[in-house]
Amino acid sequence: MSEPFAPRVGVVLSADIAVPEHEHEMRFYARVLSTGEHPLWRAADLLNNLGMPIIGLGARSAEYAHLPLQWMPHIQVANVSASVQRALDLGGSALMHAKDDAGTSQWAVLLDPNGAAFGIIPVVPAEATPQAAHETAAPMGRIAWLDLTVPDAVATRDFYQQVVGWSVQNVAMEDAGEHYADYIMLDDNGTPAAGVCHARGGNLGLPPVWMIYLPVGDLAESLRRVSEEGGRVVKAVQGDDGSYVYAAVEDPVGVYVALMPG
Repeated sequence: MSEPFAPRVGVVLSADIAVPEHEHEMRFYARVLSTGEHPLWRAADLLNNLGMPIIGLGARSAEYAHLPLQWMPHIQVANVSASVQRALDLGGSALMHAKDDAGTSQWAVLLDPNGAAFGIIPVVPAEATPQAAHETAAPMGRIAWLDLTVPDAVATRDFYQQVVGWSVQNVAMEDAGEHYADYIMLDDNGTPAAGVCHARGGNLGLPPVWMIYLPVGDLAESLRRVSEEGGRVVKAVQGDDGSYVYAAVEDPVGVYVALMPG
């Protein structure tokens, strides 16, 4: 995936969500994410282990009641206003569109034609990105990957190419003897930033929402806590040695998120 916090078009910086039952949700994520001998996330505030805000879990106030219950990644684009217009032209919609006093677009929350929510922001200046994240080689809490599973991956690929500015790399797939392609979306440096997948094969049954992948210190323990705290494991993939490779889970209010080893 793109280098975390890189100031480039197509790089995902963070994600947030506004949820009901906020106190319960905070407990769920604090317990699930803070596993392992050296947790990658701080249980008190869900900042990563370097103290940087990567995911934001807000209360579902009246102001945010119209937003879908999905983790919304914040993706850097070259021009927020132009990206909003392209999304509308291609069948998407704008849920929020913030402008300054001069009418210049600051950020927006959009829905693609599948109903997947995402945020767009301007490219963040290099001096505003956290230097500590570039200097450490130790595992840390971050958005490690991002993918979207939809019935029409071709149209969705084209939508994000035009709205975000991603380019595309095909990934050869096979299901029931039929060959097809899923897509890796590349930032403007040519680095993988996200995936767009067909809802078939191993991805069958996943919801058409942006799934953020969050690393944890002990994935097996995190999955145990998912059930203990009122969520459910939707899909868990294990390697040849029996250890978990990744899992898609549903939190207590129905929000989907993916977990992976840190």
